[in-house]
Amino acid sequence: MKKEDKSKVISQLKDALGQYSHFYVTDTSGLNAERTYVLRKNCFQQDVKLVVVKNTLFQKALEATGTDYTPLFDILKGSTSIMFSNNSNAPASLIKQMKKDKANNDKPVLKAAYVQECFYFGEDQLDALVSLKSKEQLLGEIIGMLQSPMQNVISALQSGGNTIQGVLKTLGEKE
Repeated sequence: MKKEDKSKVISQLKDALGQYSHFYVTDTSGLNAERTYVLRKNCFQQDVKLVVVKNTLFQKALEATGTDYTPLFDILKGSTSIMFSNNSNAPASLIKQMKKDKANNDKPVLKAAYVQECFYFGEDQLDALVSLKSKEQLLGEIIGMLQSPMQNVISALQSGGNTIQGVLKTLGEKE
């Protein structure tokens, strides 16, 4: 590969790192063409970008971002594919779904993930990554929890107003 081609690939990877907030480092080697097609199709449907990379070029792209990704450098060995996503748990769900099919030979394998500014290493982190909620989901839950007591108070005041009005009307009718 020519030097200008390498710099173009590094630039594209750096752009992808800036465009997507989360990425998963996986090993998809050993998947046949049909299984790779299924994985790519599922990634497309979930808005996950799957890219097979050379380890040294990806490491240079990581270094070029200005963020400290040095804990990932030891993972960059062997065959490497990167799953870029703005949804924190979509790639983990895809990996787990693909592993259920025994024809995939337990592939793809999760090497590491960078999700919500944290590093996750190894297959044993897959369940934790699947259960992670995005910031939007957490904010929605918090807003729902905050709204619930307010709605209860408003509903009690509204029903209480009707009750007081009913009592006053009844007392007025007694005379």
